[in-house]
Amino acid sequence: MTQKEMQSILEIGTAISSEKDYNRLLEMILNRIMELTHADAGTLYLADGDLLRFKIMCNNTMHTCEGGDGKEPNLPPIRMSRENVCAMCYLENRTVCIENVQTSTEYDFSGPVRYDAMTGYHPQSMLVVPMHNRQGERLGVIQLINAMDAAGNICAFPADIIPAVESVASQAAITIQNVLYIENIKELFESFVRVMSSAVDERTPYNASHTRHMVEYGRHFIDYLNETAKAEGREPWFDAEHRHELLMSVWLHDIGKLVIPLEVMNKEARLLPEQKSEILHRFEKMRLLAQIACLKGAISGEALEKRLEELKQAGDTILRANTAGFCPDDLREEICRIREKTYTEEDGSEKPWLEEEEFQMLMIRKGTLSEKERAVMESHVVITDKLLSEIRFSKELSHVREWAVGHHELLNGSGYPEHLMAEQIPMEVRIITILDIFDALVADDRPYKPGMPVEKALGILDIMADKEGKLDPELTRLFRESRCWEKE
Repeated sequence: MTQKEMQSILEIGTAISSEKDYNRLLEMILNRIMELTHADAGTLYLADGDLLRFKIMCNNTMHTCEGGDGKEPNLPPIRMSRENVCAMCYLENRTVCIENVQTSTEYDFSGPVRYDAMTGYHPQSMLVVPMHNRQGERLGVIQLINAMDAAGNICAFPADIIPAVESVASQAAITIQNVLYIENIKELFESFVRVMSSAVDERTPYNASHTRHMVEYGRHFIDYLNETAKAEGREPWFDAEHRHELLMSVWLHDIGKLVIPLEVMNKEARLLPEQKSEILHRFEKMRLLAQIACLKGAISGEALEKRLEELKQAGDTILRANTAGFCPDDLREEICRIREKTYTEEDGSEKPWLEEEEFQMLMIRKGTLSEKERAVMESHVVITDKLLSEIRFSKELSHVREWAVGHHELLNGSGYPEHLMAEQIPMEVRIITILDIFDALVADDRPYKPGMPVEKALGILDIMADKEGKLDPELTRLFRESRCWEKE
């Protein structure tokens, strides 16, 4: 082996060991080995059970290269039969060098012959090298076709180049295996994240698709941002790793809801079920006491009718306030008037129509949660932070915890839990916040409100951005333009 070839092997080893993208790695391996051997064409196969599957195929004369984008060449796989030179090379784990496939009778070359007939390309010399790691575990084979001499003529692959090719093929096998291990570990982690996110959604029918919707909106929004930047001649907003990191943050943003009590998460109305039952029971009791008083002659029939109508109107008002998405001032005033009313028990004691806790629940301005319940619900971000602090994120995911935890922070400092101001809130958190609020507005599976029309939801986002200073105006505008919720 010459000094130049040794240097080339070292350079190839360094290059392939630094490539982390699986498909680009396979393409690089084949291209570098073709360069080393001056091969005109080559194919990289990987084993799949009792088959060898085409992964990368390049042909300089035909100006073709397939498989680098992850889409396998549209060619049938090779079955593990010793009659086929590639299969035999894999099965016996040995290199095969053929000077002229046209005159060789030892192996089945029907595949190259068919390719010859289809394309007009004539394979002549061939070198097939197995890819195996240091433990002898086989991954596949590399087939090289038509070595070219300095004058550009087809020649046989020189015997002294074979050790160099075998060395590179071995390095390639180790690198492929390492990349596959990393990919498997990443997929395992991502599967775990999706399972945990699904567990949050499955706890309650009122959150069933929230995270999944946000991820879908996020994917399409990121793609839109990148396409817009490209069209304007600018660098993309997100590369592949940055995109993945943000989407992982979306998957994990509500993980703290795993421990929020369901009676808070699933609260459909302002009153707790037992409070509503108690009020209905009390009002029925007041009606019966009024009827008894009338029968005893303590009140007139006219007074009875007036009392029954008053109780009915008060009951209707309470039920209306209990389920209203927003409790306006006039409704709150009616609740206050009901609170001031009392009735006399059978023992002569005076009792209110509404207990203090019931009154406070009915006076909730927006939504269904009391201040105490809202604090419990908002604690999910603190719990998210605590849970994610236990995960040792890789460098590529080092911001996931920060971005996931910050999705309720608002630019004017009115968010939670840290009440961060604009300069403290990263762009990625601003995006997650927009996605979260939008889905919360349009979702039709929330316990306290029907889903809002998209345009009305977008109008609210605009107000929050342009008038209230809570959201990023530019990102909000781009979100509206992207129509990411319409993409499949």
